[in-house]
Amino acid sequence: MLLTALHFSHQLLNEVVTSGDHVIDATMGNGNDTLFLAELVGSTGHVYAFDIQEQALTKTRQKLGNLIDRTSLYLAGHETIDENISKHQSIQAAIFNLGYLPNSDKQIITLPETTKQAMQAILKRLTVGGRMIVVIYYGHAGGETEKNEVLHFCQSLPQEQFTVLTYQFINQKNNPPILLCVEKKHD
Repeated sequence: MLLTALHFSHQLLNEVVTSGDHVIDATMGNGNDTLFLAELVGSTGHVYAFDIQEQALTKTRQKLGNLIDRTSLYLAGHETIDENISKHQSIQAAIFNLGYLPNSDKQIITLPETTKQAMQAILKRLTVGGRMIVVIYYGHAGGETEKNEVLHFCQSLPQEQFTVLTYQFINQKNNPPILLCVEKKHD
């Protein structure tokens, strides 16, 4: 069976993240990706995770348990990556889940301008062979605009430097998520 966007995102991360790596969860949410990444990076790696909602931090802390020491959890938007992570820190992988936090206020959504700012900050730090995964959920007010701007941003990346994959089930109802994988080829 074909993998869902969630399972495919984890497969794509699992292929490139190893013990000792530094990675980013740009949209912490309920902590599932933060936990997955904390397991991959091992005791010598580090996960930087961002979210603007206290609920996300609380759930993620609970989910991480004794792996919390492998993480830095920021109650801040992903557009603050440049302020919170050294420009010299290389990043092996990053993941975004765009949209809103499930089971929360659907008015609090990711925004195209801050998302593009965060993607630029990540791509500056991404190692050769590293990946940035963006899962776009767009079936909400503002989602279509963000989807279009993120797609345009990724389509405009120079092919000499990056390879960009898109993955989506095109015969599903209700705006199935779109997964983008940006892999760095060269500096």
